[in-house]
Amino acid sequence: MADIIDGKAVAEDVVGRVKALAGEVAAKGVQPGLAVVIVGEDPASQVYVASKSKKAKECGFHSVQHTLPEETGEAELLALIGKLNADPKIHGILVQLPLPKHIDSGKVIQTIAPEKDVDGFHFVNVGKLGTGELETAFVPCTPAGSMLLIERARGKDLSGLTAVVVGRSNIVGKPMANLLLAANATVTIAHSRTKDLPAVARTADILVAAVGRPEMIKGDWVKPGATVIDVGINRIPAPDKGEGKARLVGDVDFAGASEKAGAITPVPGGVGPMTIAMLMANTLVSAFLAAGLKRPTF
Repeated sequence: MADIIDGKAVAEDVVGRVKALAGEVAAKGVQPGLAVVIVGEDPASQVYVASKSKKAKECGFHSVQHTLPEETGEAELLALIGKLNADPKIHGILVQLPLPKHIDSGKVIQTIAPEKDVDGFHFVNVGKLGTGELETAFVPCTPAGSMLLIERARGKDLSGLTAVVVGRSNIVGKPMANLLLAANATVTIAHSRTKDLPAVARTADILVAAVGRPEMIKGDWVKPGATVIDVGINRIPAPDKGEGKARLVGDVDFAGASEKAGAITPVPGGVGPMTIAMLMANTLVSAFLAAGLKRPTF
């Protein structure tokens, strides 16, 4: 049986370090500040935003939440971001996606100042990550958290190891591949159009699943002893729990894969907790850099 990688415990480690460093920097007169912006009443987004704001307060941050009505115009949202860009008390700006259809999400994201882009989606940060400028880049939170879990299982230097990332999204797949390359792994990006995907997956010492399809990666796709990072969070019907009930599963068939893997992340309790922890870490890093202090590492 595989070792279960406890994302909750690693996330608590990260948040503990964030709290300690936030206390240190506060003693120098700098309080890290995070502004979260949400437009509309999407229930899932409301839950995410509430948990991010709560975690920021827990870390001792100056936490601001802007909840705007569904009909808010693009110009009004861009004006708010302009104000937050100029506010020295705010070090991180997060706009909760998805935005209503009448607002151009891409335009909004590119309006956030790169040094306050704690989601890591601005083209400046994407370019820095792609060219290996990790010292000054903000990395998207889910791949950054996944990378920490890989380091716990395999160490920081992945020289000689083969990594396969299944999924090519801008939010997870591509940045994940760039992080693995920076750690000296030999990286393949695979996806739904990849020829003989199971055979490609079986070459992986490190297999990252980020496709958004419930339990797509089967146990026999996993190389014996591989480290498996499951980024997927999918709700599927669970009639055994009662009518209309659902349960969470990843993109990996956990039962099958855990018989072959050396280490694997569960869903829930794997990558999920790391995402908010890395958002807090990125906000803290932004505060340190704004104060001219050395970038902390996690």
